[in-house]
Amino acid sequence: MRGFIKVAAAVPRVAVADTKINIASITEICQKLDSDGVVVAVFPELCITGYTCGDLFHNNTLLESARAALVDFARKSTDWSLVCIVGLPIAVNNILYNVAAVVQRGKILGLVPKTYIPNYNEFYEKRWWASAPSHPIDVDIAGYGEVPMSVESLFRVNGVTFGIEICEDLWTAVPPSSQAALAGAEIIFNLSASNTVIGKYDYLRNLVLAQSGRCTVGYVYASAGYGESSTDLVFDGITFIAENGNMISQGERWHKGKFYTTADIDIAAIRHDRMSLSSFNDCAIATIKEKYSVTDAFPVKSQGKFARLISPTPFVPTSTVDIASRCEEIINIQTAGLAQRLSATRTRNLVVGVSGGLDSTLALLVAVRTFDTLGLNRKGIHAVTMPGFGTTDRTYNNAVNLIEALETSFREINISQSVTQHFNDIGHDAAVKNVTYENSQARQRTMILMDIANQVGGMVLGTGDLSELALGWATYNGDHMSMYNINAGVPKTLVRYLVEHFAQGTAKLINIPENSAVHTILTDIAATPISPELIPADDKGNIVQKTEDLVGPYILHDFFLYYTIRYGLTPDDILDRACHAFKGKYVHEDILHWLHTFIRRFFSQQFKRSCMPDAPKVGSVCLSPRGDWRMPSDASVSEWLITLHNREK
Repeated sequence: MRGFIKVAAAVPRVAVADTKINIASITEICQKLDSDGVVVAVFPELCITGYTCGDLFHNNTLLESARAALVDFARKSTDWSLVCIVGLPIAVNNILYNVAAVVQRGKILGLVPKTYIPNYNEFYEKRWWASAPSHPIDVDIAGYGEVPMSVESLFRVNGVTFGIEICEDLWTAVPPSSQAALAGAEIIFNLSASNTVIGKYDYLRNLVLAQSGRCTVGYVYASAGYGESSTDLVFDGITFIAENGNMISQGERWHKGKFYTTADIDIAAIRHDRMSLSSFNDCAIATIKEKYSVTDAFPVKSQGKFARLISPTPFVPTSTVDIASRCEEIINIQTAGLAQRLSATRTRNLVVGVSGGLDSTLALLVAVRTFDTLGLNRKGIHAVTMPGFGTTDRTYNNAVNLIEALETSFREINISQSVTQHFNDIGHDAAVKNVTYENSQARQRTMILMDIANQVGGMVLGTGDLSELALGWATYNGDHMSMYNINAGVPKTLVRYLVEHFAQGTAKLINIPENSAVHTILTDIAATPISPELIPADDKGNIVQKTEDLVGPYILHDFFLYYTIRYGLTPDDILDRACHAFKGKYVHEDILHWLHTFIRRFFSQQFKRSCMPDAPKVGSVCLSPRGDWRMPSDASVSEWLITLHNREK
């Protein structure tokens, strides 16, 4: 999968001070990782000797054995492409350093020393180790000549730059990884030997997540495990792989043998975020004074089987607990935004068109919750149903019953007669069910809502969602327009969850009478096919005009939207990720077809987004022309479509 790199955090079983056994264990893991297609793997701090050697680190027998073991390991590495990062003690001019060695294909590419030496509580490392020197030095390693050692060393493989820090470095106020990231490192590897005590694991996990997010990097952490001395401390063997504030893989603790954790890090996402975050680049310019060196490793041709889960619904959390939390947060954002708008405009009247569909239902529910929060009378919410040529009994009854159950004001205005008159006025044959036939109904409904708002001294609450804005699936100056659009930041794949969340916790979210039918009504609305209902129903009264039959599945379009806006990926990369995410659900040809539709509509419909009403931002993807997305309405789509045409061939 393009844009990703496979990495590993590995924990060998060590024998304290027995370098031969340790190298054998490390080598065995490396052989397996290489066959799995891993590009870079990191091992724990001082894994060649063991971290808990104590005063043996001052013994030449151990130091010479460690150097010999490194040389032996480097020679063994000629059999694989994997880049390996291992830890050992290195003495230079009678000064002892705790270092990470980068090894690949028979070469020692460089050494990175530990910068911050802990000497508090259970740690007394300054007894043995010196802090990293302030300038790069060359270390003579028999058979390899002068190997550079520096904290300002970065490495590059397959075009991806990475840096290294060791254990305590992460725990400091300004970790070396912060400097390395600002200097260009896209992944940080941490060799650690952090002992476990109560509460430390959770703190450490948060530390890794925070550093990966702060530095916009992948962060790969491996800590010492079974085999280290338990004379004073116990080591649980921790592996974390984080990416920009998210934990994408972590291993179980307390293994009794060697183990490893792998993951595919999304380098394309990291690069996009760094390019977008102006403060990151400003910080790099202001901070990085030293010249970091970059050593190139040999390219690794095979990255093995792609194993990362790509969610087909990137806007929707995977667990039910997280979904509930996300829904609660969104509803609170919508409620706060609408409450502020009502307060700022001193408005006590809202006009909402209610169709019995998902979007208008969500808008009505948020309006009710907002009025309850502000202590306003729900009768100030003027819920209007406007049945027309395509309205079905199902949606009509759901709309009417919901309005009555919520005890808001209610108006019903059938638009069939007025739209027929309009057809006569403009000379349109009502038998021709084209765009004029459809949009005339949408504009008639908007005119009614706007005029009622004038009548009651209120404002029209918009209902269109983020996905509809992306596709331009709205009638210009029809349902496209309102005075405040509460749903403009919510993607279609989330709207159903929000309505269901209201249904499941109605009493908590909004005040409703005992024995209310709201739950049943909302459940049926959530199960209703998505439709603008602008074309008459069939003979049995069923919805004929289904939106997803016309523009494609919203689950696909939301996927395309997320990766287009959030990470700026090319159509090629989006297609590859979509084929992986929707394997077994949609075939390649269908995904390609609807991606073509999405890109074409996304460009051609920008003019509608350029004049969209105010709306609260909900998530990281937003199309407001005043905030997150500023795009010329006449931008050419050619370069984006050429890629897809080539894939079709």
